[in-house]
Amino acid sequence: MKTKKLNGYSNIVGANIQKYREQKGISQVELSNKLALLGVTLYHSDISRIEANTLFIRDFEQKAICDILGITYNQLFENTSKYFES
Repeated sequence: MKTKKLNGYSNIVGANIQKYREQKGISQVELSNKLALLGVTLYHSDISRIEANTLFIRDFEQKAICDILGITYNQLFENTSKYFES
């Protein structure tokens, strides 16, 4: 199944994930390991691609990342309106 893109982007939350991950001092590998403990399989290379907005992110992955980073959905989606501009 092919996923749709928005103006060439596979997701719009990657920059916020990276921002909050770095604020918490968590590496991509550490985030991957913490996700695995919750039963969510994302390799550090997947996280890199999510942060670059080139990999689709599922809702359960978003939820797990928010829980690990201690952020809300509003924080996850802040400043994402720019992706809807042409």
